[in-house]
Amino acid sequence: MRIAVLLSAGRHPVSGKPTLPRTEAQAIRMAAGLGAATGLHVGPDAFPAEAALGHGLDYAAHIACAAGSDPVGPLAARIVSDAPDIVLAGRRGQGGDETGLVPYAVAARLGVPIVPDAVAMRPATDGLVEIDQALPKGVLRRLVVRTPVVVTVHPAAPPPLPFAFGKARRGSIERIAAAPTDLAAGAPPPEERPYRKRPKMMRAAGGSAADRLKAVTGEATAGGAKVLDHQTPEDAAKEVLAFLRRVGVLAPASAAGPGRRPAASEDASRHATS
Repeated sequence: MRIAVLLSAGRHPVSGKPTLPRTEAQAIRMAAGLGAATGLHVGPDAFPAEAALGHGLDYAAHIACAAGSDPVGPLAARIVSDAPDIVLAGRRGQGGDETGLVPYAVAARLGVPIVPDAVAMRPATDGLVEIDQALPKGVLRRLVVRTPVVVTVHPAAPPPLPFAFGKARRGSIERIAAAPTDLAAGAPPPEERPYRKRPKMMRAAGGSAADRLKAVTGEATAGGAKVLDHQTPEDAAKEVLAFLRRVGVLAPASAAGPGRRPAASEDASRHATS
């Protein structure tokens, strides 16, 4: 089984020095138990490929291109040329743009499925691979996927192999020149609008499930929400008190009318209780 590991230029969160993202180093360790693995990096600097050799790779390809160019095209072209069974990538970058969209864009360009957040992988028969996928709250789900497939690695995967200088010196890097495509070429300019504060809707809590669903979807009745705009402080206070009584936070007006004060006996008993 042939595996390609996508490499990116990361930055250390404290020192800011160039470093290989941890999830990509974990992907290298995961690839070591599956078959022959190679690294693939697109960017102006070959450091990610050099760091990947020290974490266990024997060979890496560096496609040189200018900063700010689109890496998806060169990555997809190289993957089509090498035809690996599995393409491993980190969950997201580290210290850079950190969008996490490159593996999805590569999978879409290649027309292959993508499985996110893998913590373990095992080869199966007839071109299948078993993947343990991490779900929220520590839940694992086992998937059986047919190759070729793109897989991203979850931080809960086994830790990466320690960096070895001898391993990095013995590895080889193939440097390839590519014609990059500017990310901004052909893209429409972003539209800027002035910030406009929107009034918030005060909706009553509770009720049946159907009432709560209508409140979320905006299908509540006209009396379920009000927009207060340009109100006097007295009118606004009355609306707030009415809303709090309606949702049950305050007692109804009949139980505690305006201007009603507790009697002296009630004050005495309250102080005695406290």
